[in-house]
Amino acid sequence: MHDSKMHVLALELRLRFPQAQSLKEKRSMIRPIIDRLPRLGVSVAEVDDHDVLKSACVGVVTVSGSARQATETIDEAERLVWSRPDLEVVSAERTWMELDA
Repeated sequence: MHDSKMHVLALELRLRFPQAQSLKEKRSMIRPIIDRLPRLGVSVAEVDDHDVLKSACVGVVTVSGSARQATETIDEAERLVWSRPDLEVVSAERTWMELDA
């Protein structure tokens, strides 16, 4: 019997799009984030503020056998979002789950 843990780290990003003039334009700014982040080994979805013109809430989650790897993966995803010049990160909150696997 193994004593392994499954580490789940979720990141909630509240984003603002000051230049967005329409929901279509806002979605065109979110789409590259939602398309690119999964390449880092995370799942991502727009989870709130779908019909709010200048803001969005994006959820990012990773599952790993080690807390260190989960942290590194979410760090990389967060850096990618912060590097976007067309948006402002209003808040970034992390939530941990640790489960016996």
